[in-house]
Amino acid sequence: MGIADLTRNAAQVLPEGALEAKLALGRPLRVKLGIDVTAPDVTLGNGIPLQRMAAFQREGHIGVLIVGDYTTRIGDPSGRSAARPILSDEEIERNAKRFVDQASTIIDPAQTEVRFNGEWLGGLDFAEILRLTRTTTVAQILERDDFAKRYAAGAPISVSELLYPLMQAYDSVAVEADVELGGTDQLYNLLAGRDVMAAYGLDPQVALTVEYLVSWDGAGMSASRGNYIGLKDAPEEQFGKAMRIPDSLLEQWYRLVMEEPAPPPDGDPLDAKLALARWIVTRSHGEDAARAAEEHFTRVVREGRAPDEVPEHALPAGDPVHLPALLAEAFGLSTSDARRLIAQGGVKVADVPASELDVPRAALVGALLQAGKRRFVRLTD
Repeated sequence: MGIADLTRNAAQVLPEGALEAKLALGRPLRVKLGIDVTAPDVTLGNGIPLQRMAAFQREGHIGVLIVGDYTTRIGDPSGRSAARPILSDEEIERNAKRFVDQASTIIDPAQTEVRFNGEWLGGLDFAEILRLTRTTTVAQILERDDFAKRYAAGAPISVSELLYPLMQAYDSVAVEADVELGGTDQLYNLLAGRDVMAAYGLDPQVALTVEYLVSWDGAGMSASRGNYIGLKDAPEEQFGKAMRIPDSLLEQWYRLVMEEPAPPPDGDPLDAKLALARWIVTRSHGEDAARAAEEHFTRVVREGRAPDEVPEHALPAGDPVHLPALLAEAFGLSTSDARRLIAQGGVKVADVPASELDVPRAALVGALLQAGKRRFVRLTD
C-alpha cells in the first residue's frame, strides 16, 4: 500500500507534504477522529472517514476515537442553524458504546483507542481556558462558514459555541494527534487544531478531510435527516436502501464506499446497484446474509410477492373493521396517509386491492394485509 491508499478519496490533505514528513518519522502515527454521539446510528457516510482510519491501521498506525462527552454538552453546529441537542451522561456513554460497536464493522478495535474528552477538558481551570483562548481571535472563529452565516443573519451564537473549535483543538493536544480526519465541513476545526498544537509546543497535526456521501434524496447522508443506511441496519433494509440510489450516484458510491471504479457507463445500472448492495451487506453481515437479502429484495420488491416470514397482527375488536385505523395500528401510518394509500390502490387484502374503508371482519381473519410494496402482516382474530 502506501500514502496513495492512506489518502484515497481525500478532499484535502493539509499542509502539503506534512503527511509524508509524519510518515518519515518511522513510528506509528496517532490518527484522530471525533465522533458524534448524538446520532442514533453510524451511517455508511460516517464510514468514509472510518475507512481512512482503517487504512492507517492496516499500515500499523493507531486510531484514536474521541467521544465528545464534554463538547456534546455544548453542541457543534457544523453548518446547522442551531446547536446539537444536549444529552445526559448516561445517553452519551450508551451512544458511544454503540458507535464503537458499529464502527468496528470497518476499523480494527484492537488498534483503536477510545477517549472521552471530559478526561482533560473537565479538569481545565479558568487560567488554562484563558491560555487556550489566546491562541485565536474572534474574527478568525467567525470566518468559519456556519458561524459567518449565522452572524450575518443576526442569529444568536453563544460564547460556548465559539469555544467549540478550541475545545476540539485541545483534544488534539491531549492525545498528541498526528493526523485528524473529518468531513469537509470540519476543515476549519482541523486547521484550528494545528494552531493550538503549535501554541502548546507540539508538532501540528495533518488535516485530512473526505467528501460527504450523497444519499438518494440528493442531500448528504445524515442520521438526523433519516436518509441513511446504518452500518448495522438489518441486511434486507441495507439492501433495499442501496437499491434506491439514482444511477447518477453510482460513481460516487463505488468510489467512496467500495473504493473501486464504477462500472462503465454503457453497462447495466441495475447490475451495478445489485453488486453495490451485495458488497454493503456482505461487509456488515457476511455473504450468506447478502444472498438472503437479495432473495428478499427480488421476491418482495421486484416481484411484488410477500416475504417468506410475515409478522402477525391481531385484529381490533368490532365488525366491520375500519381499514385506515387498522393500517395505522399495523404499520405506523397516519389515518390520512392510510386513506390516501387505499385510494391509490396501494393496499391489498389477500392479494386483492382494497377499495372499501370498512371491511367485514370475516374477510380479514387469516388474510395477508399489504401496504405499499414492502409492508406485510398476517391478520389474526
